[in-house]
Amino acid sequence: MDKAVMERIFDPYFTTKSSGRGLGLPTADSIIRKHQGHIAVHTVPGQGSIFHVYLPESPRSAPVARPESMAVPTGRGKILVMDDQEPLLDIAGRLLASLGYDSVLARDGQEALDLFQAACENGEPFDAVILDLTVPGGMGGAQVFPLLLALDPQVRAVVSSGYSSDPIMANFRTYGFSGVVPKPYTRAQLADVLHGILGQD
Repeated sequence: MDKAVMERIFDPYFTTKSSGRGLGLPTADSIIRKHQGHIAVHTVPGQGSIFHVYLPESPRSAPVARPESMAVPTGRGKILVMDDQEPLLDIAGRLLASLGYDSVLARDGQEALDLFQAACENGEPFDAVILDLTVPGGMGGAQVFPLLLALDPQVRAVVSSGYSSDPIMANFRTYGFSGVVPKPYTRAQLADVLHGILGQD
């Protein structure tokens, strides 16, 4: 990167790509800052760039890892996933398939609402929905969830976001959500939250 680009890489919506949104690095920078960290960049024009992420040491003990011999819970059902980031949406679909679930993918709140309504009208409602909390320039989970509730008061919804400090993420049940899973989530985290709200063995 040259100096002019380097000075703006963390500006929201700044991008050098014709199809880019300019949100990747600003989002990463915001998450790292919220955790009292710092992201540094070293770049050589024409050769490449290196990003270093520095985070403070946690005073808490590391969680005990799940033993490899302990299988994650699988399940059955049709899950609607809404996320505006295509790579994460693709990963979610693959993870759900590996856990035994069928998935339908939506790229924003309006598409999720349309798919949810159609499923209800066809008598084939979703067993659960996973909603990205915020969608820049569109309807995110915080806006679409009340509309889903109006269609099906029994909808079981999981809220997902990279911003763990958001009030909805911290107090998801207060806002009517059945579960929460931070992004990026692991296969085990996804399995656990779905197992918890669907109650399958």
